Amino acid sequence: MELRDIEIFLTLAEELHFGRTAERLHITPSRVSHAIKKQERRIGAPLFERTSRTVRLTPVGRQLRDDLLPAHVQIQQAIGRAVAEARGFTGALRIGYSTPWCADLVFAAAEVFRSRYAGCTVQIQELQFDDPYGLLRRGELDLQVSEVPAAEPGVAAGPVLLREPRALMVPAGHPLARRDSVSLEDLASVPMIMPGGNISKSLLDIHLPSHTPMGRLIPRGPSYTFWPEVPPLVAAGLGVSIVATRAARYHDRPGVAFVPFRDGPTLDYGVLWRTTGQAPSMPGAFVDILRSLPLRTGACEAGHDAHRADSPTATTPTPAPSGAAASPTAPDPGRPNGWSSEPRTV
Repeated sequence: MELRDIEIFLTLAEELHFGRTAERLHITPSRVSHAIKKQERRIGAPLFERTSRTVRLTPVGRQLRDDLLPAHVQIQQAIGRAVAEARGFTGALRIGYSTPWCADLVFAAAEVFRSRYAGCTVQIQELQFDDPYGLLRRGELDLQVSEVPAAEPGVAAGPVLLREPRALMVPAGHPLARRDSVSLEDLASVPMIMPGGNISKSLLDIHLPSHTPMGRLIPRGPSYTFWPEVPPLVAAGLGVSIVATRAARYHDRPGVAFVPFRDGPTLDYGVLWRTTGQAPSMPGAFVDILRSLPLRTGACEAGHDAHRADSPTATTPTPAPSGAAASPTAPDPGRPNGWSSEPRTV
């Protein structure tokens, strides 16, 4: 089995989706299907159970995944060390992130990156929603992990790393809080809390639409400057906010409830970089690590546990949920004392 075929198999074993596997590996879904069929013919047994709706590993496939994964990681580390030695990677790699689950991915990847490239440091910084691409465009970041797509000039999108269901943060006493789920059409009956500042229309259209799918106007509520203002505004009954479902584990507080959407697209998070003026080698190596992290959802959950206030890593910044900005100075009970949005070197 060739190394590329092993990579295709392990990626599909993680994603359980031919399209997402192809997207991550920058190949076509037919190439993924061909490689898997070739492996199954060689082994003499199916590796995946396929239906029109699901893809699952067979017992043989699970065993092959468990046997191959440690060896594949060792091969990647060996190649990474050889590349670092040959290219002489040194200096600082500057990474931005927009949400706590993106932060967990970035910090996990940074730990692997530093183990492979001893001559490098990784500077990690939270992005602010009122200027989500400014640091990247100005060359102050090498890449960022944030919401995608990003229909912005000078910014290119790389692989999608996470796909999160959406939820609506509502006042705990609101009738919507008693529902099992909400619809995008429900947004026409509640004021939406909006970010202030000069936000690009493309970003607002993606994350904070002005109309429901049926064309009904979504009323606008109060605006905020920094994310810590949003939960108190919601708890006071002044409006609602669209967030990722995962935000409930990071930003829950008395007076608010998180109700999942039963329709609408996911919130996707991926890698963004500048289209010009950037040497690709060192950032590209970091992206490869991000893409290879096993069970990325689990990595996020583990990272969240590691960033509790009683943890040795309590100085790690806890950023805003999707589509929000966080204040570098405003107090937040979910963040350790002395938190700052300044770059953090690891």
